[in-house]
Amino acid sequence: MFGIHDLALFVVSGLLLNIMPGPDSLLIMTRSATQGWRAGSAAALGIGTGTFVHIVAAALGLSAILATSAAAFTVVKLAGAAYILYLAVGMLLSKRGDGVEKPLTVTPLPLRRIYAQGILTNVLNPKVALFFLAFVPQFIAANAPHKAAAFLILGAIFNINGMLWCHALALFTAQARARLKLNPAVTQWLNRATGGLFVWLGVKLALAKQH
Repeated sequence: MFGIHDLALFVVSGLLLNIMPGPDSLLIMTRSATQGWRAGSAAALGIGTGTFVHIVAAALGLSAILATSAAAFTVVKLAGAAYILYLAVGMLLSKRGDGVEKPLTVTPLPLRRIYAQGILTNVLNPKVALFFLAFVPQFIAANAPHKAAAFLILGAIFNINGMLWCHALALFTAQARARLKLNPAVTQWLNRATGGLFVWLGVKLALAKQH
């Protein structure tokens, strides 16, 4: 249907790609560990929304601009790197109270802001757009009558599978945090460790090549 082939292989490949750790997974795990599963799910929904933006853009051919225009790629790349580094600084500067019993002094973020963070970390990563342009067409026949529709269907399947994994990751992380009963020192370490990884990811994105 719609010229889609090897659907089972696409689903399996998509699941494996979604499971691979990256900035999205780190954001979900950090929010779940520090604010609970609702915060992790808000981040996951934001990431799913950002992914949907890339899917629609790629289906309409807009993402092809990132693949052909060095200037457009650089602008989006640097914007994404700057935002990831901004998130990293917030995590690295989190502080624990002077007393042992004082809680972590990180102000819980509203769910809508966490949702927006998820969108931006995904939308501002041009590598996601290029990934969809490179990966999805492999499962669409060259003579497919409705290539855009096939692209949207496959993209939706990929995104739904990704959301299932992301929400499971959010729930697992929150449950692990509750069982371990993380104290402020451990939570602070988690924020700073994730912040350090975000610095690395931000620098990596800033230095990424177009091809």
